Amino acid sequence: MRIFTVFCCLLLWSVNCRANEVIVSSPDGQVRVKLTIIDGEAFYGVIYKDRVFLENSPLGLVTNEGDFTSGLRYISSATGEIKDTYRQDRIKKSEVTYEANTLRFTMQNKAGRELSVVFRVSANDIAFRYELPAWESTRVCVIEKETTGFRFPAETTTFLSSMMTSMTGFGRTAPSYESGYAPDAPMEQNTSATGYVFPGLFRMGDRGWALVSETGVRSLYPASHLSAYQDGVYTVDYPTSDQNNGFGSTGAQLGLPGETPWRTITLGETLKPIVETTIPFDVVEPLYEPSRDYKYGRGTWSWIIWQDASMNYDDQVKYIDLAAAMNFEYILIDAWWDRDIGYDYMKKLINYAASKGVGVFLWYNSNGTFNDAPQTPMNKMNTSIARKKEMKWLKEAGVKGLKVDFFGGDKQETMRLYEDILSDANDYGLMIIFHGSTLPRGWERMYPNFVGSEAVLASEMLVFVQDTREKEAFYASLHPFIRNTVGSMEFGGVMLNDYLNRGNEKGQKRLTTDGFQLATSVLFQNPVQMFALTPDNLTGVPDFELDFLKGVPVTWDDTVFIDGYPGKYSIIARRHDKKWYVAGVNAEDKAKKLTLNLPMLAGKKVTLYNDSKNRETYRKEVKVSEKGELQVTVQSKGGFVIAL
Repeated sequence: MRIFTVFCCLLLWSVNCRANEVIVSSPDGQVRVKLTIIDGEAFYGVIYKDRVFLENSPLGLVTNEGDFTSGLRYISSATGEIKDTYRQDRIKKSEVTYEANTLRFTMQNKAGRELSVVFRVSANDIAFRYELPAWESTRVCVIEKETTGFRFPAETTTFLSSMMTSMTGFGRTAPSYESGYAPDAPMEQNTSATGYVFPGLFRMGDRGWALVSETGVRSLYPASHLSAYQDGVYTVDYPTSDQNNGFGSTGAQLGLPGETPWRTITLGETLKPIVETTIPFDVVEPLYEPSRDYKYGRGTWSWIIWQDASMNYDDQVKYIDLAAAMNFEYILIDAWWDRDIGYDYMKKLINYAASKGVGVFLWYNSNGTFNDAPQTPMNKMNTSIARKKEMKWLKEAGVKGLKVDFFGGDKQETMRLYEDILSDANDYGLMIIFHGSTLPRGWERMYPNFVGSEAVLASEMLVFVQDTREKEAFYASLHPFIRNTVGSMEFGGVMLNDYLNRGNEKGQKRLTTDGFQLATSVLFQNPVQMFALTPDNLTGVPDFELDFLKGVPVTWDDTVFIDGYPGKYSIIARRHDKKWYVAGVNAEDKAKKLTLNLPMLAGKKVTLYNDSKNRETYRKEVKVSEKGELQVTVQSKGGFVIAL
């Protein structure tokens, strides 16, 4: 059930004739956005709780039909209110109420053409975009660049991940949003030539925090990122020309009237609004109806630990049996299945899985012309004719979903491919996971069969790279505040092998505890979780750990920030129906003793999964005080879960 009401007041603001200053505030009055035109240039600034969070920051577009960065003059402004209540089953909350005040600020350039910037300001959140009318006889334009910027106070430090260099990495598949983070870095250090991916987290000393991102990107626009820090400001950058092997425009081909995606800013004195925000979904709408009732859940996949050699019929049977033993809903059968198992035997595997109550996801290479990745099946997803033929077979065979890998960049051409795959898959009742991919930007609400993207330094790098294993806890402590707070994150984790290989005897040693691994099943949010268990774990792991994973949910009705600091530790609570889970990890070198404030569990007996000093994971029953307090010691590179 969805209720949506817009009250458009259409009231003109009083305007300062010299500076053309207009202000819009949040319903609670705590957030104020000021728009000005100074010497022909447009700016906005942000004040939160009477403290400056963004100094005058530039606004504007450059198009092939006109320049909207200089020579601007104020035309008009109009305000309104939005009240929106919606349900969403694949994000951090299932029921959302969104209330915002709106402002449409219209400007005119030297040629007499108009451009509006529309702001929606709610408690702790700002969303804004440009809206372009049809200009005289002009019905199309190309947006070549934006001057949209973010000018933070001088004391600001950053938590940013660099944009990967195009056409590098495995099979020339970059960029794929798989770089690390530099925590608490001064802005002057942010000199990456490639810029920084969304979202970006900023700490303004004792003023508070800001998270910057974008949402609502689809086939009508490229995805963007943050530029390097230059002249005191970060700006919105479009993809570079060498993405997608040089194919496709770097800007946006836009039909008029048209609009850009939303740029979003979440503000808070603490990290609580950052963790709990739903702004990526509040300002977008579903693009089509689901063709069936999609079922979310947990799954197994052999490739992550057993790798390519496991892509055979017998090993996949073992993993199907593992999924059935764990009460998991799915198995993911990864690359090379078409070559090493074949379509005919795959049908037998799918039928065998169905007899065990397990659904099948199959892996596909996205490529056609824009990468060199050799894994197959390939050339099945990149054109409409091939895609629909393949999806017809998949539906008839009983496949439930696809994992499509290796995308080539953020150009509008690639955004169109993402949307085409999702739309066609829905016609055939298939869910979609994207890997080697861009950040999802509101897609959980826009596309009903979208069930996650990687877009993170994920579990496969734990297998391949020692440095990533050493920093596993560090990255895990960041994701709830940055990457995972704006969209589903298909990490593919929960590794319970001591060594991340099939023999489990030597080699890639896991450096985190079992308690840490259990915690990430709650800490990381994604509606379809492919866990990195192996058949050996059924006998080599304590039963209570397996029992926990047999019952852990993948969809959530509420998410609450409890404590943490990005790069050090992270603790959040999630609720599924009436049951609460509290999960935390510690990235620091020493054990951390914490007193948790858990009002939702006050006076209740709960189950604690935690690590002892010798790093053995245990389970015990504890009681939360009547004040809602509970003391927990979290070991270095360890973690815990509290379950009601």
